[in-house]
Amino acid sequence: MYVLVANAGSSSLKLRLLDPADQVVSTVDLDGAAGAAEIADFAAGLSQVDAVGHRIVHGGRDFAGPVLIDGGVRDAIAGLAELAPLHQPKGVAGIDAVRKALPDLPAVACFDTAFHHDLPAAAATYALPREWNQRYGLRRYGFHGLSHGHIARTVGGRRIVSCHLGAGASLAAIHNGRSVDTTMGFTPLEGLVMATRSGSVDPGLLLWLQRHAGIDADRLEHVLEHESGLTGLSGSGDLREAGEAAFEVYVHRLRREIAAMAAALDGLDVLVFTGGVGEHDPRVRAAAALGHLGIAIDPDRNAAATGDADISAAGAPVRTLVRTAREDLEIARQVRTVLRGRG
Repeated sequence: MYVLVANAGSSSLKLRLLDPADQVVSTVDLDGAAGAAEIADFAAGLSQVDAVGHRIVHGGRDFAGPVLIDGGVRDAIAGLAELAPLHQPKGVAGIDAVRKALPDLPAVACFDTAFHHDLPAAAATYALPREWNQRYGLRRYGFHGLSHGHIARTVGGRRIVSCHLGAGASLAAIHNGRSVDTTMGFTPLEGLVMATRSGSVDPGLLLWLQRHAGIDADRLEHVLEHESGLTGLSGSGDLREAGEAAFEVYVHRLRREIAAMAAALDGLDVLVFTGGVGEHDPRVRAAAALGHLGIAIDPDRNAAATGDADISAAGAPVRTLVRTAREDLEIARQVRTVLRGRG
């Protein structure tokens, strides 16, 4: 089965065609405003397409796994936009644009939250009134599940901490292939310092800003999503351009959260770096070498790492790996599973 993977980002729509052996046949990055005509032009040059898989960031309470897209599913996904305002509308726009260009192909929604859907209650539950949690579906959903799920399936080890570090960033604690904790929560704002997102902030501080600084909820949301993180600290969301002070804040939070994920696993066998920063920034990887957890990184291997690599120091109790992010492989796998189950 040839699967066209559609990954709608905040400013682009990435299309990648995988053949039945998961080899990339064709790929293109389109502007986020790309319409059906541009997608149709790309599709016209493809030898065969059997199905489409869409990366969707938030699945809410209802979507615990991949699902065939119909009108009701499309509208339910759109209804979750407030929980992931940077991503969800782009995912819906991608569904609409690809469907218009390729109306006869079955399409499957694959959710970043699904990998974390069965988090243990202790990890998923916020210490808020139980009535609120039940009524409003308040829980830690977690994100980047397509990336973390691929790591879980392809990296050997009973206790894995997967570090997806890109413009958005999150960690997952993976025990025997299952997510048991993660750093993002109800929305993709929680956890690590990111390119434009703040990561975790004292909720009392946010209340103070509303009450005493006169910053309303809309402005606060915009700043937390678009003007915080590395951008807020340094003026640039690119870690290579951020100053030393911003870098120190970034790696302080990263080190702390790696240790927290290891605690959730009661130890650590493998640490994996993936995503744009995780794959390409040796400084960040070196800063995550927490000796008391058994993490030791070979400086030469780390500096030379390109693509998939083992950067562990000789004799280190914990293996440290670099892995190329391949959400497309996980999406294609899920699409085939759904469509084969359909008959």
